[in-house]
Amino acid sequence: MAAAVAPARVFLEVRTRLQSALLILGDPREGGMPLEVSVTPSSLRMQTPAGCTELWLPAEVRLVPSSCRGLRHVAGEGLHLRLQVRAEVCRKLFSVFNQSSQAQECYTFYCQSCGEVTIKDRKLQRVLPLPAENWAALVEEWCCHPSPFANKPLHPRESDCFTGDSFFLVNLRSDLQQPRPEVAPAETSCFSSENHLKLKPKANTKVICKRCKVMLGETMSSETTKFYMTEIIIQPSERNFPIIPRSQFVQSVIAQCLVELSSARSTFRFTVQGHDGKVYILLWLLNSDSLVIESLESSTSIQKFPLLEDLPKADSSSAWNAIKILYQPYIKSRNEKK
Repeated sequence: MAAAVAPARVFLEVRTRLQSALLILGDPREGGMPLEVSVTPSSLRMQTPAGCTELWLPAEVRLVPSSCRGLRHVAGEGLHLRLQVRAEVCRKLFSVFNQSSQAQECYTFYCQSCGEVTIKDRKLQRVLPLPAENWAALVEEWCCHPSPFANKPLHPRESDCFTGDSFFLVNLRSDLQQPRPEVAPAETSCFSSENHLKLKPKANTKVICKRCKVMLGETMSSETTKFYMTEIIIQPSERNFPIIPRSQFVQSVIAQCLVELSSARSTFRFTVQGHDGKVYILLWLLNSDSLVIESLESSTSIQKFPLLEDLPKADSSSAWNAIKILYQPYIKSRNEKK
C-alpha cells in the first residue's frame, strides 16, 4: 500500500514596513510535482496531487495578486515568489509590565515556569526605568568635576520596582514569601544595556523557585533582589496566573529586549558573552517588522526548530509577529573586527 503524500507547505513572510511579502510554496521532498496556485487578497490556495492547502490571512493583511513577480525555485525550500501587500503595522510584543496601569496597584510575582508565587500582593508606588549600565561614564564626560554619583548603586525602596533592559530590581521584605538563595554557583543568560547577552555566575546569591528549582535571579544586597524577565511574570493580584508556553514566553521577552535595545542604542549588532568577557556568538538584528504566516498541517519549521512546538495547532494556519536574526559563532581570527 502506497504511503500517503503529505500536503504541500505554504509559508508567507510579510514585511509590514516595506509592504511586501515573500511566499514559499511546496515541499522540497516533492520536487517536480505539478501544482496549481490561486492568490486572492485574503487567501492563498495550492492544489497538488496530495491534496489542497489553503491559507487564510489575518484581517490586517491583504495581498495584491497582480504584483506577483520573481518566481524561482530554491533547492531544499521550494518555489519563491514575491508580491506586494497592504498590511497594518502592528507590533504586539509581550509586555511583562503594563506600564500604563502600574501605579498604586497590588502585584503578585510568579515563577513563569511553574506558577509558584514569589512575591504576593506587593503594592507598587513607583515603577521606574533604570539608566543604561554605562551611565556613570557618560556623566563623567559631561561633568567638569568628579561625578557625585560615583560608586552609588541604585536600590529600590519597599514600594519600588526598578526595571532594567532584562531584569527587575525589587526590595524583598522579611514578611513576604520569597525564594531561597542557594550556595552553589550557576550560570544564567541576560541582555545588558551594552548590547551583550552575558552568562553570569553568582556564588551564594542564586535566587531559585521553591517548587521547580529554576533560577529566577540573584541577590544584589541584603534587601535588593534582581529578577530576570525571562523567569518572572508580574500580574495584578486580582488576576490569575496566565498559562503561557515556556518557549513562547522566552522568545517574546528576548525579542522585545533586542528590539528595544536596538531602538534605544541605535545599533543592530549584539554579542553573547560569558562572565569572563569572552565572546561566543555574534548577533545581527536584520528586521523586526515580520509577520509570519504558515500552514501548520505540514509545517517543517516545527520539525526543525523545537522551540516552535508550543505554537497552537488547532487551526490549519497561524500568524505571529517575528524578528529576523543573523547569528554565527565568534572566531577571533575570522570575525574579530565585524
